Amino acid sequence: MRYGGHTSCVALAHDGAAPSLVLDGGTGLTNLDRVLGDAPFGGTILLGHLHWDHTHGLPFFAAGARPGHRVQVLMPDHGSDAERLLARAFSPPHFPIEPRALGDGWSFDAMEEGEHTLEGFLVVAKEIPHKGGRTFGFRVSDGTGAIAYFSDHHPLALGPGPAGVGELHNAALELAAGVDVLIHDAQYTAEELPRLAYTGHSCAEYACGLAEAAGARQVCLYHHAPLRTDSELDELVGRITSGPVPLLIAAEGLVVRLPGQYGQPGSPK
Repeated sequence: MRYGGHTSCVALAHDGAAPSLVLDGGTGLTNLDRVLGDAPFGGTILLGHLHWDHTHGLPFFAAGARPGHRVQVLMPDHGSDAERLLARAFSPPHFPIEPRALGDGWSFDAMEEGEHTLEGFLVVAKEIPHKGGRTFGFRVSDGTGAIAYFSDHHPLALGPGPAGVGELHNAALELAAGVDVLIHDAQYTAEELPRLAYTGHSCAEYACGLAEAAGARQVCLYHHAPLRTDSELDELVGRITSGPVPLLIAAEGLVVRLPGQYGQPGSPK
């Protein structure tokens, strides 16, 4: 009720401008419609990977259908046509339309690891471990602030690491080095991880450990377990806030202004 139930989506905007870069297209993408008001969306949506909870907001994005819209969708290169690959997630008989039906203003392309300049942001993409398809983590900066984004992350795939909850591997450390905010998969707790790690996710304790090791200024716990209640999320934060990196918990409508002005849950802006 307080933290929200939509799936992964983070919108980024330059100071004073409308959001133009979106990380993941889960059902949370529909919240961006309210942010934009009656205006069309003009920008890029980066898909970290192609699981349903990261793509199924795309056909319901009203701002991507308004006159004048421009929606570039980029996803990790899997060696096949990006649009046809995405159509495997929604197309008849499983869904009424294919991606091409979203309109002429939409484009679908693959991207590789490395540096990309998108919508006035510098984006660094690196492959990170997660189950069920190629997955990217992102670092996004604009010369004044920087974030790292690991929506789904399975560091245990590379070994237990120093704390037993996953390896602090090079890609993760490089993307998160010195960022203002690390937004990180925290679906499980350390106690739950041995039983549930087979799904390919991480725990809150790993997110905090990575933030400390990488010198991040703040860590935002993200991608909550779907059945975890508001009170259980409060309790989780209360148990692990004693670490050296300030902790924030992702909630629908959370606004964070960078650098140095961190947000609180509230109405979308």
